[in-house]
Amino acid sequence: MQKTAKQFDLVIKECRNLFQRKLMDYGASFRVLRTTSLTDQILIKVRSLRNFQITSVSKVGESEEENFMAIVNYSVIGLIQLHKGFAEDIKENPAEMLDLYDKFTAEAKELMLRKNHDYGEAWRDMRTSSITDLIYQKVLRTKQIEDNLGETLVSEGIDANYFDMLNYAVFCLIKHAETKEDFTPGLI
Repeated sequence: MQKTAKQFDLVIKECRNLFQRKLMDYGASFRVLRTTSLTDQILIKVRSLRNFQITSVSKVGESEEENFMAIVNYSVIGLIQLHKGFAEDIKENPAEMLDLYDKFTAEAKELMLRKNHDYGEAWRDMRTSSITDLIYQKVLRTKQIEDNLGETLVSEGIDANYFDMLNYAVFCLIKHAETKEDFTPGLI
């Protein structure tokens, strides 16, 4: 599991770098989004992934890696929004946003390590398409919970689903990186 922990850190480093660059370009514009909007953004990305995996065609030109990175970042943003609530403007301290990014990705890593221990890193034997389907299922579950105004009878909440989607997307990014002969973390 040490290998997975290191791979997780490399993937998160790349996703965080993208998040940070977009934060510099756009400010914290995501702060105006309600969590339902973020869930729908993840839905768009996972549908794009499934379509590409089925047809092998992307007319927009986004790679699987770019879509999985977007799912990681939208999931983190969803967790930030659950924590802070949505805002009416985008005036936020960039350092605070990066601290929250680090906080939630650290929590995701701890969750991943606990589950990997219990499940024996079963994701390594799974197909990327199957993990994509699990993300899709989590998105649909999240939408249902949101439609039920956050109320559940026996299920985990919205935050747990965001953590799972984040970790599943990281697994897919690790699997993609492992298939590249000359893997360098900057190419994720």
